[in-house]
Amino acid sequence: MAETIAKVNPLGTEKVGRLMVRFAVPSIIAMLVNSLYNMVDQVFIGQGVGYLGNAATSIILPLSIALMAIGLMIGDGAATFMSLKLGMGEKKTAAHGVGNAIVMIVIASIAMTLVCLAFLEPLCRLFGATDAVLPYALDFGFVMVLGFLFGAICCGFGGVIRADGRPNITMIGLLMGFAVNIILNPLFIFVCGWGVTGSALATVTGQGLNAAFFAVCMFRFKTIKLDASSFILRPRICGRILALGFSSFIAQIVTVAVIFVMNNLLVRYGGLSEYGSDIPLAAYGVAVKVSYLLTGIALGLAVGVQPILGYNYGSRQYARVKRTFKLALFWSAVVCTVGFVVFQTWPEQISSLFDTESDLYAEFAVKCFRICMLLCFTIGPGMVSGIFFQAIGKPVQAAILTLSRQAVFLIPMATIFCSFLGVEGVLWASPFSDLAACIMGLIMVRAYWNRLFREDSTEQEPRRRSVGEELS
Repeated sequence: MAETIAKVNPLGTEKVGRLMVRFAVPSIIAMLVNSLYNMVDQVFIGQGVGYLGNAATSIILPLSIALMAIGLMIGDGAATFMSLKLGMGEKKTAAHGVGNAIVMIVIASIAMTLVCLAFLEPLCRLFGATDAVLPYALDFGFVMVLGFLFGAICCGFGGVIRADGRPNITMIGLLMGFAVNIILNPLFIFVCGWGVTGSALATVTGQGLNAAFFAVCMFRFKTIKLDASSFILRPRICGRILALGFSSFIAQIVTVAVIFVMNNLLVRYGGLSEYGSDIPLAAYGVAVKVSYLLTGIALGLAVGVQPILGYNYGSRQYARVKRTFKLALFWSAVVCTVGFVVFQTWPEQISSLFDTESDLYAEFAVKCFRICMLLCFTIGPGMVSGIFFQAIGKPVQAAILTLSRQAVFLIPMATIFCSFLGVEGVLWASPFSDLAACIMGLIMVRAYWNRLFREDSTEQEPRRRSVGEELS
């Protein structure tokens, strides 16, 4: 049965290297564009408003990430569910999963919008807004929260469209939204004089276009057919989707916790240094968002191979799963090594894009780039290990790896380092947690490797012959 299905879907027959290019490249571009949304805001706000405006975006970022956590949990869970069910030949069940995911995304995003609007100011204070930053944060946050439905659709629908074998569609949708954002940002900030509110409007408008495009594409699937019954919520399917996507949720929610801790540490210990509270808050936020370009490439590669891993694991073509994982591991390490060279060689030039008025700001920003990205070449392999477990339907292991870098390593290290390094302790915690998480991920994959792919030798040999040159 598995071999018959594999002949129908190229995920089970096409050469792994070619599939990786086809799926990972659009996914990488999509992740880069997603990362550039925030970075573009930072550049224009830094030039048009100043570092207080950039600090305000760092305050609102946790709310956006919390929304992303919900969208990715449902979307990535549905994508994994869909890939596994298609690999098993269960198209109807796959369609029910997608329909249930659409309903859950809409309900969850509307609920979160109402909650954040009701408690916007206390939430800003919670995430470290000083008296100087608070007015900017409220202006920026109000508009961003109003666009939460668009943001949830962008996050949640992309993975499902990729699992349908249309990674280019995800890329095109994000590029459309980004193009609108980058055109409207300078117009609203410099021409209209709307400051951080204008930047938020530009971002939400771009997300709205992206969301509309994705919504149309969600009803034109190649591998499944949605009907009215697909949108009837089924507790068992919803539970499975949420379980499969739980590691994505944990990754983002832990990021919210990290930003909460880091922002408050930066404000507290920055206030005891020559930099003050606002400069470290703004500079660190910029460095983190720029680093998302690198992590976006690594994550895009990992997410791009997720349908390949999931389909072939579901159809029991284990040799293809192994080859896909090893190639993803190698190329993620290469990409992150290039990022290491860039951040260590040109930190001054990068930081100058966001603010040129304050020498203290420039000094701390350079420290952020050099120290935080000191061991960034270990980020990619850690991400690939986590996505690997998620793709093959092992959410517990995926969640453990996702939690390791930030909850297990980063937050405790930052708290300890600050006690004797001051505000720079926040920066030094990043490279050490990157390294520790990478080592833990590789150890866990090694420990589970043989157990995951154990099968009878009498079954293994025919499968190897059926795949052909790819497995030889």
